[in-house]
Parts: sequence; C-alpha cells; structure tokens
Amino acid sequence: MAISFDKVTGFHEQALHIRTRRAELLANNIANADTPGFKARDIDFKAMLSAQLEQQKGMVVAKTDDQHLSLNDRSLDGQAMYRNPLQPAIDGNTVDSQSEIVEYTRNAMDFQSSFLFLNNRFKGLLRAVKGE
Repeated sequence: MAISFDKVTGFHEQALHIRTRRAELLANNIANADTPGFKARDIDFKAMLSAQLEQQKGMVVAKTDDQHLSLNDRSLDGQAMYRNPLQPAIDGNTVDSQSEIVEYTRNAMDFQSSFLFLNNRFKGLLRAVKGE
C-alpha cells in the first residue's frame, strides 16, 4: 500500500510555503520602516491558501462574462498587496513598525504550529513503518 504524502501532510505543506513568503514580506516592511515613500505589503494568507487548495483539487471556475474576475489572475489570488496605513507618514512611508512586528510574530507562531504538526505526522509515520 503506497503512502500519499499529500493526504498525510494535508494543507500544512502549502501553509509553510505561504508563511515563508509572508515572513519575507513582513521582514522587508520592517527593514524599510524609515525609507521615504516605501509602501508596506502583505499577503492575504487565507485567500492564497484557498486558491492553492482549489488549484490542487483541480477545480475550475467558469468565467461566463468578460466583466467577471478570473481566479487565475495572479494579482487577485492572495499575492502581495499594499497595506492601507492607519496613519501614513509625511514622507509617504506606510509602514507601522509596531503592527508589522506583531504580524511578523503572529506569522512566526503560525509557521511553528504547522511545522510541529508536520513533524509529528512524520514521526507517527516513522513509528508505523518501524512497527512500534
């Protein structure tokens, strides 16, 4: 009987990839907090994960009118978007350092949760293979 790693890992593998990309964007925002004119960017994690899971399932959404938005449009499926600041700086920078640090920390905790889940799944598989 073959083991399907897609069934074992669930969506956590995709979640790790998305969280890694989000960590890069948030770290870039924090690093550019004092750069005049820099625009903070972020990823809509839920939208991006949903799009990847739908793509993995092979779901196709019909576009019956030219006015409909396409789910295959990369700008709409959860890629990096500009963040609207609560209080923009005079120099045009939209980074709020405190909220970026909070989002980065929350993202790191979520990454760690998914990583621990995957690690425990693989430990369970290893025990099953060994017959423990």
